[in-house]
Formats: sequence, structure tokens, C-alpha cells
Amino acid sequence: MLTLLWLLTVAAVLVAAAALAKARRLAKRLERLTESYWELRYEHGQLRARVNRLDPDQPITAPETALRAGTTAFVPLSSLKR
Repeated sequence: MLTLLWLLTVAAVLVAAAALAKARRLAKRLERLTESYWELRYEHGQLRARVNRLDPDQPITAPETALRAGTTAFVPLSSLKR
């Protein structure tokens, strides 16, 4: 009976170590993805500014124009109160 408990304990420790290793790998991956996201947003802003400098009369697609186009958007309840 004692041997079974030791085997279960060792198995639990191994599973916990594997879970910890996977969690660390996922945390590193999330950090890389987050960094890539912010780099892409920065580059997108830079490119938008360059295009706007080249052709200032060109309308910039903004969330406000998406609202006018009929897409679904978040409306806070406080704006609905009168």
C-alpha cells in the first residue's frame, strides 16, 4: 500500500513538473506574440502617417467611419439613458 502511495506521489510530481514547463513555454510565447503585436501596431501607425503625408486628401478609415458603414459596434448603456 505504501508503494502505491509513493508511485502516485512521484507521478503527481512528474505531472506538475510537466505542467510547469508547459506554462513557462506558453508564457514566453505569449510574451513574443504580445511584442510582435505592438511592433506591428507601431509600424502600421508609421505607415499610415507616411501615406497621409504623401496624400493628405485621402480619407483615413477610422472606427467612426466603420460605424457609419453599418457595422456592429459597442454602445455603452449610459449613452442610452435620457
